[in-house]
Amino acid sequence: MLLIGLLLAIAVVYIGMTNENIHWGGFIAMIVFYALVYYIGAVLATKNSNTLSDMMVAKRSLPLGIAMFTMAATWVGGGYVNGTAEFTYSDGLVWAQAPWGYALSLIIGGIFYARKMRRYEFMTIIDPLEQRFGKRMAGVLYIPALLGEMFWSAAILTALGTTFGTILNIDFTTSIILSGIIAIAYTVLGGMWAVAYTDLFQMAILLIGLFLVVPFALNHVGGIDSAWGNYSAELGSYAQLIPPLNGWQDPAWGNWYWNWIDYALLLVFGGIAWQVYFQRVLSAKNEKTAMWLSITAGFICIIAAIPAVLIGMVGFNIDWAGMGLPDPENASVILPHVLRYLTPELVASVGLGALAAAVMSSMDSSILSASSMASWNIYRPLINPEASQDKLKKVIKRTIIIIGVGAMIIALNVQSVYTLWYLASDLVYTILFPQLTMALFYKNANIYGSIAGFAVALFLRIGGGEPALGLPAFLPYPMISEGGIVLFPFRTLACVAAFVFIFIVSELTKKKAKPQPLQLPAHKQTGNEGNVTS
Repeated sequence: MLLIGLLLAIAVVYIGMTNENIHWGGFIAMIVFYALVYYIGAVLATKNSNTLSDMMVAKRSLPLGIAMFTMAATWVGGGYVNGTAEFTYSDGLVWAQAPWGYALSLIIGGIFYARKMRRYEFMTIIDPLEQRFGKRMAGVLYIPALLGEMFWSAAILTALGTTFGTILNIDFTTSIILSGIIAIAYTVLGGMWAVAYTDLFQMAILLIGLFLVVPFALNHVGGIDSAWGNYSAELGSYAQLIPPLNGWQDPAWGNWYWNWIDYALLLVFGGIAWQVYFQRVLSAKNEKTAMWLSITAGFICIIAAIPAVLIGMVGFNIDWAGMGLPDPENASVILPHVLRYLTPELVASVGLGALAAAVMSSMDSSILSASSMASWNIYRPLINPEASQDKLKKVIKRTIIIIGVGAMIIALNVQSVYTLWYLASDLVYTILFPQLTMALFYKNANIYGSIAGFAVALFLRIGGGEPALGLPAFLPYPMISEGGIVLFPFRTLACVAAFVFIFIVSELTKKKAKPQPLQLPAHKQTGNEGNVTS
């Protein structure tokens, strides 16, 4: 731990020496904030992190108060906050779908999924998949789960990199590496307890910091009523929360209406099948806590998005040139741009602390989640079935470093916050969500159905192309925009097709490949009933 602290101190000195125009006031505030986060995660939390259960699921003893804030903090990351402000500013409030989309996701997850996952006391989201479909298929399904977590971490690091550059004049690369190293360090040392404690602190900073910024920003546009009046007059239906019900007939929308529907469903249902979500559910004290921590976190997420929406609205209303201020370089930096130029330096520093808190609270969760699955669902069943708990803890810690560095590399090479953010949920929505739902709720689901659903969903999804990765569309989907973007809701088609094929193929092959039941933990088994449930 002392070695890590020394390395961080050297990094701080290096930043100060290599960034000539650094804003020292804000930079010092950031270092103090990072020191507090590191202390909470690496010193306080490690007192409770002695076993594998502590590392992965906090010994299933997280109380509701801590659990709901660590859940909310996980979703309210840099991509969530920056992305919401970005789309409110550039494309209209209607395209800022994440706040209500993820809130609904948490509420639906709490009502239908959380209690069942907690009842079976799984260790990861892959466990029910492994029990239904076997170890090898679970290993295949780990790939989209891993990529989802890495893209998510990269998105939030990218958000912080652009923010640091705008407010503190610290270069993009340095800010990403510094933040990533600190999050990796305390996650390695403290595991789930470190993540939970730091999330509680970070969520408090986030809410205080962003709400503190709003009055100063609104002052420049004549208050909220004036800002909203001009915003809604300029953007029309794009200033509403949802498009007109007959949007496909509206010339202002056309086929983009179906694209909006596709992304809305992606966020709502693609926000459920995440290990980072279920790690908190599985850490809860009991089923009731698991359900309520998810539902209450959904409402906290909506509250946390309000300042970001208002800041995006302020950015839209400001006449930057008329005020003698530079225009934002692009829409993705609107939030830090408002912080830097429309608020006092001290307030901007607090706001920056809020964004740093949002980023680190999500990154630590993602890299711990992906590493937990790698150790428990890949290394343990496929590589070393006799591994001890201490050995699995070491594997988790090493994997945290590998995945954290991987996320930093992605962030440094794909500098688009919203692209990475959507891409993360994309994989989960089209591939993992159908697999998890059928594994939990369809007792005849088997390995052949899983393979068929996976193959069909992957084919239909890749067939729509992905501009961010340079993949062209090769399936003849309708509704192509002038820019070559497929507006047809092919992601939802892939998701629905996965459900259909898992069901049909499983039914056709259930005699050849007998469906495997989910296993209750030994202490909950009674007589001959304990081995079999849904």
